[in-house]
Amino acid sequence: MITAENITSHELIGLRTEIVESSNSQIIGLNGTITDETKSMIIINTANGTKMIAKSNNSWKFSVDNKDVILDGSKIAKRSFDRIGGKA
Repeated sequence: MITAENITSHELIGLRTEIVESSNSQIIGLNGTITDETKSMIIINTANGTKMIAKSNNSWKFSVDNKDVILDGSKIAKRSFDRIGGKA
């Protein structure tokens, strides 16, 4: 089960997210549902279509258990397989 404490070790696909800080001011506030992710990118389905956004250089807000969790992109800038501990 995903909690605010262990979100960095879980799959992010399917979660709602919003960019709250970014080196690119044009994407602050961009929000939607994560449809896929790679080592360095998150693919979000937004109201204006699908967007590919770099994980690093952004702060991401996720809602988990009715709590907002804000993560620096560098904490999730790994392949999901590596992040969830699948690599020995």
